[in-house]
Amino acid sequence: MNSLITKIKRFLSNKNTVSILCFIAGIVVLYVGYNWRVNEAINPTSVPYAKTTLEARHIITQDDIGYMNVNSEVIRRSTNIVRNASDLIGKEVTYGNTISQGSLFYTEDVTTPELSPDYVLSDIPDGNTAFSLSVDETTTYGNYIEIGSYIDLYFEGQDDYGRMIYSNFVKSIRVLDVRDSKGVSLANTKSEQPAELLFSVPDELYSLLVKAREIGSLVPIPRNKQYTAEPGDTEVASTIVQEYILSKTVTIPDER
Repeated sequence: MNSLITKIKRFLSNKNTVSILCFIAGIVVLYVGYNWRVNEAINPTSVPYAKTTLEARHIITQDDIGYMNVNSEVIRRSTNIVRNASDLIGKEVTYGNTISQGSLFYTEDVTTPELSPDYVLSDIPDGNTAFSLSVDETTTYGNYIEIGSYIDLYFEGQDDYGRMIYSNFVKSIRVLDVRDSKGVSLANTKSEQPAELLFSVPDELYSLLVKAREIGSLVPIPRNKQYTAEPGDTEVASTIVQEYILSKTVTIPDER
């Protein structure tokens, strides 16, 4: 027994033997590690996909969703792949987008219905009309004017003597939506270029705003957070400007 132990000690004390054993151990470690990484990479993960082509504005249901196995490495690299059906059901295909049959779902493909371009229009109360005002990044104060905020609209024009008119015209008006040049809400797109403010106003105020826009121009003026937190009634702020605008236009009564 002692002789065997002695032989083993001599064998292990040999530098060449130690080098060979270390080399073999290294190969084993590399082999095991490589196989682990490969298995981890190709380990299939089940993710949802579109069973049929889904057009823009479609509300996704369970029947629209199938499941396929995708390599885990693909999932890790594509962080915008939707992995759970629960994150899809009840969502809407984004405006201007189509999800092809057999395609995976990506986060930018879907949105909540409340953010679709015409969702806000469907909820306008009776007696109100949507009013649109063209803007840009400058007139929105670098995108400071946001959806849901309350602002004032100033009127800018000239009187009959060529003198400039610049006055608060409509106060405490709520911004229903902010849209880009394609009519898509900034809340539903990566665009940061506002082109349109949308409001919901009483019918009689709508007519007045349209006349003001044609005679002169309307300038959006943002206010502070308190102004939005405690909004007053949306109403004409200057009857003088109102009378001036009405004096330049003719109202034709409805034919009944």
